[in-house]
Amino acid sequence: MIFTEAGAKKAAELLAANNKENSAIRVFVKSGGCSGYTYGMAIDDRSLEGDTIFEDRGVKIVVDKMSLPLLKGSELDYIENMMGGGFNVNNPQATSSCGCGHSFRTDGQTAPDGESASCH
Repeated sequence: MIFTEAGAKKAAELLAANNKENSAIRVFVKSGGCSGYTYGMAIDDRSLEGDTIFEDRGVKIVVDKMSLPLLKGSELDYIENMMGGGFNVNNPQATSSCGCGHSFRTDGQTAPDGESASCH
């Protein structure tokens, strides 16, 4: 996983404001959304068994072992527009995504576990 320049800058700002030693941006995937999976991000100062740690542009990224295959090769960007700003995951594994941009599918199959078809 890597950052765009804008993504690394915003992530570094958030980590500096958190002011905890060994903080990282944790990126994860969970079931949900209309396409099957949704992205999640959090600031985390711990690592768990099975985590993979990346560092790009001076910012640490942590990914759990279940999310790693779904995020392989992804790029974290930060985009600001008239609606505000937010992080965006550019995922080469995603074969389709929801119109809202918050959920994705990797293999063209239906959502896991009969998840809702509404956009979250």
